[in-house]
Amino acid sequence: MIFAAGLGTRLRPLTDHMPKAMVKVGERPLLWHVIMKLQAAGFERIVVNVHHFAEQIEEYLKENDNFGLDIRISDEREMLLETGGGIRKAIPLLDPDAPVLIHNVDILSNIDLADFYQACGESEAEACLLVSRRNTKRYLLFGADHRMKGWTNIQTGEVKPSREILEKECVKYLAFSGIHILKPSLFSLLETWPQRFPIMDFYIQNCGQHFFEGKEYTNLQLIDVGKINILEEVEKWVTRQQKKLSYL
Repeated sequence: MIFAAGLGTRLRPLTDHMPKAMVKVGERPLLWHVIMKLQAAGFERIVVNVHHFAEQIEEYLKENDNFGLDIRISDEREMLLETGGGIRKAIPLLDPDAPVLIHNVDILSNIDLADFYQACGESEAEACLLVSRRNTKRYLLFGADHRMKGWTNIQTGEVKPSREILEKECVKYLAFSGIHILKPSLFSLLETWPQRFPIMDFYIQNCGQHFFEGKEYTNLQLIDVGKINILEEVEKWVTRQQKKLSYL
């Protein structure tokens, strides 16, 4: 599933007349980059959620004949459902028997998605979150067994679900990539949540009762195409990666 419904406010003024997914990098929309990466990894069914300028995404996919893939639209035009609500709404469009890989449309990386998907499939975890060591304000907290324990904002000092995590255990601070995998065993639990909610709230609230694993990749190269002032840097990154990324 590709998260493409966001308003892209940090990419204004570009997103004043187009969805974030259609912002071009290396002469191609961000959506193209993520679809090609998923296709190269062997994925055949992709769900794309839409909200902001949804018709532009639909038209782009139609013009390109869905790139020969089974691409389904999860329509959030009436209300933007956030990340958790977006997954919840898309459940009927997903394969009920297979883990779903979720990928933010504004994330570009060198991760081998096929390898990540296989590793999660072999794990006992009900969700696998791609994480790495990098500087940020917000971190996920993991125990020595790679189980997610909580979340923290080191700038404000906030810790969820409780500061006791830091007092009782030796935890790893790892940054979330915006790429994760959910197994179908979680679908029924997701459906008990409200129509609109962030998926990270779901992970934080349930990590004590469910095994959410942090998959740490030490050689991960990742760029968040979230702000307009880094687009030039992103262009250079894509150029440097052309010989390394299988879809380029």
